[in-house]
Amino acid sequence: MKLIVGLGNPGERYQKSRHNVGFILLDKFAADNNLNWRKVERFNSEVADYSNGLLIKPQTFMNNSGMLFLNLLISIKYPLMT
Repeated sequence: MKLIVGLGNPGERYQKSRHNVGFILLDKFAADNNLNWRKVERFNSEVADYSNGLLIKPQTFMNNSGMLFLNLLISIKYPLMT
């Protein structure tokens, strides 16, 4: 399973700014592939399923995305490289 995480900042203020390039790229990929976003409250993220894995848009500010992403990896038992 592949996880593709697009970082950005939530809210209209950042919607089309350079801070949201990760969100913008994932939205384009999702639209091109007819994927639908769903909210996953447990991870405070928007997630879209695709054939090879998940697209993930954390709904935290970029500076706070690390812990959220680590908790996601641990909860799905994603194999971490050492």
